[in-house]
Amino acid sequence: GITSSQTTGRQSFEKRCGGCHALDRDKEGPALAGVYGRAAGSVASFQYSPALQKSKITWTSETLDKWLTDPDKLVANNDMSFSVPNAEERSAIIAYLKETSKK
Repeated sequence: GITSSQTTGRQSFEKRCGGCHALDRDKEGPALAGVYGRAAGSVASFQYSPALQKSKITWTSETLDKWLTDPDKLVANNDMSFSVPNAEERSAIIAYLKETSKK
């Protein structure tokens, strides 16, 4: 079944990320299904910033936390101008993305 932490993660994702991201399709930002463990800038259908394409980052709990805390600090000149200052919220979002990325 769905745990309360998964519900919190989904709600946080929809509230914080859903304006620009969906799991299953590109919007203003790339589709995020399978993002956990994926190389940054690797969705073929999405036009990433050159900075992110060249970043050689793999999305893990650590890199996603840094990214969501301050995208420009992790990758200067990227196209995401949004951050999630609340650590608990970041953690819930990352757990949700990890869960939805499992094959």
